[in-house]
Amino acid sequence: MSTTLVTGGTLVSSTAATPTDVLIDGERVVALLTPGSDLVAGMVVDERIDATGCYVLPGGVDVHTHLEMPFGGTEASDTFETGTRAAAFGGTTTIVDFVVQRTGEVVEHALETWHAKAAGNSAIDYGFHMILGGVDEESLKAMDSLVAHEGVTSFKLFMAYPGVFYSDDGQVLRAMQRASGNGATVMMHAENGIAIDVLVQQALAAGNTDPVFHGLTRPAELEAEAVNRAIALAKVAGGTPLYVVHVSASQALARIAAERTTGANVFAETCPQYLYLTLEDHLGAGGPGSFEGAKYACSTPLRSKHERHAADLWQGLRTDDLAVVSTDHCPFCFNDQKQLGRGDFSKIPNGMGGVEHRLDLVHQGVVDGHLSLQRWVETCATTPARMFGMYPQKGTIAPGSDADVVVYDPTATTRISAQTHHMNIDYSAFEGFELTGGVRTVLSRGRTVVDRGTWLGSPTHGRFVRRGLSQYLR
Repeated sequence: MSTTLVTGGTLVSSTAATPTDVLIDGERVVALLTPGSDLVAGMVVDERIDATGCYVLPGGVDVHTHLEMPFGGTEASDTFETGTRAAAFGGTTTIVDFVVQRTGEVVEHALETWHAKAAGNSAIDYGFHMILGGVDEESLKAMDSLVAHEGVTSFKLFMAYPGVFYSDDGQVLRAMQRASGNGATVMMHAENGIAIDVLVQQALAAGNTDPVFHGLTRPAELEAEAVNRAIALAKVAGGTPLYVVHVSASQALARIAAERTTGANVFAETCPQYLYLTLEDHLGAGGPGSFEGAKYACSTPLRSKHERHAADLWQGLRTDDLAVVSTDHCPFCFNDQKQLGRGDFSKIPNGMGGVEHRLDLVHQGVVDGHLSLQRWVETCATTPARMFGMYPQKGTIAPGSDADVVVYDPTATTRISAQTHHMNIDYSAFEGFELTGGVRTVLSRGRTVVDRGTWLGSPTHGRFVRRGLSQYLR
C-alpha cells in the first residue's frame, strides 16, 4: 500500500470549504489534517500532491449515463472504456449506467450482458440501474432479486417511446408497488409518449421534418402531465420513492416542488444541456432546412429561450427541488449516426455527450452566482451518492471513504471543443464554451488517473459498485 498526501488545498464538501490536507493510504482516505501542523510537516509519504490555490473535492458521481446503449437502429458511440476515460478527465470518478431489459427478455440476462460490457473495460468505478422495458410477473420478481443480491436498487420506467420502452399506467403501478415493498427507487422518464406520437405524425404529415420539430412535438405540458401522473401512481403504490430524470421544463419542476412541500419522497435531476442550450439556438440551429440541430436532439428536449425554463432550473438546484445534476450521456456521432434522421426528425437517435464537462459547466454556475461552492459539490457528488446507495463510500472525502479525489483549479480556463475532448463523438454540444475553472488532478480509489491533462489511468481499474437502498429519503 502506498500513501499520498494532498496538501495546500481547500477541501470543499456539501457543507463547508475549509483548508485541509488529505491523507490517503492505498485506496482509502485515512485522515483529514490541519495544514501546517507538525504531524503534516514530519509525515513520510510516498507521494505529495500540491493543491495550493485549488479546491479539493470528492470525485464526481454521474448517475445517468448510457454507454454502448442500443437505440434507434444504432448504438451509443462511447464504449465503457472511452466513456469512463472521458468522465475521469472531467473529474467524475463514478458512473451509474443503465442496463436495458426489453419486453420478453430475462432481466438477469440483461444484467449479465452489461456486466460483460463493463468488466475490465472501465477506467473508473461504475454501478447499474435497470431499465424495465417489459413489466410482467417475471420482471417484477427479478426486481426483488436484484435489490437483495445484485446491488441494483433502482429501476427506470418510461412513459415515452411506445413500442420500445413504454410502460402503461398499470405496468408503472405494478412496478411501483413492488419497489414500495423492496425499498427500491423508481426512476421515471416522464413524457406523455402516446400524445407525443400523435403530434409527431401530424408534424411529419404536414412536411415538418427539421430537427426543431423534435422539440416542438414534445411540449412542456406533456412533460408536466407525465410528472403529475407518476407522482399520483407513486402515492397509490404506497409512497414509492420517485426520481424524475432529466427535468427540462418549468411546469414539470413546479409540480415536483409542490409535491416535495408535502414531505413526499419525490426527487429530480436536471442536466447541463437544459441549463445552457435552447430550442431556438441549438435544436433549431441553421434555420429551416438545416440538419445542424440534429446534434441537439435529446429527450426530454431543449426548451425555448423565451421562457423561464433555465432560470427556474437553476433556482430548483438552489432550493433542492432539483437534487442532482447528471448528464444523460448518450452520444451519437453527427456524421453518420445522427444522419439516420435526415428528412424525418423522429428517426434522429436521441442523445448528446456530456459526461466530460458536467463539473466544469456546473462550476460556471458558481462563478455566475447561481450556486454556492458547497451546492456544486452536493449536486454533482454527495447527493447522487446518497440518492443511490453509495454514500459514504462515494460522494465525500472522509476517513474510510474511497479515495476518489479531484484537485480543481478555480483560476484555470476550460475551452470545450470536439478537437480536445475525450468522448468518442465527432462534435461537442457545448462547442466553443469558455468556462472559468478546470480539473487538474483526479484520483480514483487512490490512483492518479489524470494529471494536468495527461492520462495515467487504465481501462481495467474500474470496479462494479454494489449499491444499497437510497440514503436520501425523508
